[in-house]
Amino acid sequence: MSKPDTPFPRLKLTVENVYGHCYHGYKKGDELILEDFTHPPKYFCLGLAHVLFPVIYALSFGAKFPFRDNQRSLLVTCPDGGKLEFKAEIFEKDSDKIQNIPKDPNHKGPKPKKMVIEIVKAKGKCHFGYKMGDKWETTGLKCIPGFCGAAFHTAFPALFALNFGAKFSFMDNPDSIDTVTCPDGGNIIMKVTRVEEDKK
Repeated sequence: MSKPDTPFPRLKLTVENVYGHCYHGYKKGDELILEDFTHPPKYFCLGLAHVLFPVIYALSFGAKFPFRDNQRSLLVTCPDGGKLEFKAEIFEKDSDKIQNIPKDPNHKGPKPKKMVIEIVKAKGKCHFGYKMGDKWETTGLKCIPGFCGAAFHTAFPALFALNFGAKFSFMDNPDSIDTVTCPDGGNIIMKVTRVEEDKK
């Protein structure tokens, strides 16, 4: 397979800590390079990919983590017993330099954003009965009571990214993404939007 032609920056994973046996043999200090958020290295651990995807998706669209020494990085833990801890970072576009934004000195703790999930396309049968125009609100990364688990799983990367300031520049409203698709036949497509709340 040839090197992907991608508009997105490369990412780097560094093994920060090892707390148990890793079946992939990752060791402290190992570095893994991803060509972009959709192109992991060969033989990449899919368990790690599962928990990592929201983070690298968010980084790829400009998210910042103000509590980190470098706001453009985040730690991710192996889902198999927490055996490893990885640091995810993103390169400057077309560069070998890691993006670095120093920690926000004014950061005072979490500031979860208001989000809206809306059904923008519907076809076939949805077992939850969702239809065009249905909307739900949530704050930050809170689950929506009674919401379809498969749909929420699909929407979570967008919720995570938007909660930390990501922008989707190709959208009419860059504070939203409208291609979040149900994995069950693609019957439902959702739009996830970060809503600016009035400052009191």
